[in-house]
Amino acid sequence: MANILFVMTGADRWTLADGTQHPTGFWAEEAVVPFEAFTAAGHQVTVATPGGVVPPVDEASLSPEATGGAETAAHLREAAASAFADPVALADVDLDGFDAVYVPGGHGPMEDLAADADSGRLLARALREGKPLGVVCHGPAALLAATTDEGGNAFAGYRITAFSNAEEELAGNAAKARWLLQDRLTEAGLKVETGEPFAPHVVTDRTVVTGQNPASSAPLAAELLKLLSAGRGS
Repeated sequence: MANILFVMTGADRWTLADGTQHPTGFWAEEAVVPFEAFTAAGHQVTVATPGGVVPPVDEASLSPEATGGAETAAHLREAAASAFADPVALADVDLDGFDAVYVPGGHGPMEDLAADADSGRLLARALREGKPLGVVCHGPAALLAATTDEGGNAFAGYRITAFSNAEEELAGNAAKARWLLQDRLTEAGLKVETGEPFAPHVVTDRTVVTGQNPASSAPLAAELLKLLSAGRGS
């Protein structure tokens, strides 16, 4: 059995370029689907957020339109409410007790995890120690806070994927955003590889597994489980 740390947003608002705030949080599918895959495989999950606040779910991710139907939406709502209700503070996490790290998306990470020193410290250490690391959609915003002692990005040079500029435009958010995730990751030295908008797309580079969008959550979880079963981090 592996112990998997879920690094999750504590932000329920995303500040736009004009200073207004857009309701957000974590995207339900991106958190619940991997959580259920990991626990079904016998692994233990611990949730951590900035300050130990209960991670807020993005209500838009619980609509029947986003989930594919009312039944799935109801399941995601119930699962999200129970699975992530008792987080610890990121500042209190000792990575020695964990075998892998997972970061779900939603626009929330762009508000807090992108600049959270505790999250960045944990992710940089996980990378150094070869612990499997899964990150999906807007979750890669958290990689921006992971720096080296020299001040560069710890993930510079890694091949990853993330929610693309094209997807942000199609979703109607690109013109309103203070910055775009694909651009900021590229500027930090990461090699961002994107697939078709909103289609499953997963990139694995050594111990880092990234998914482009919500549809990538399940295949990403499967790839992370393969790393664990192969002995990377377990």
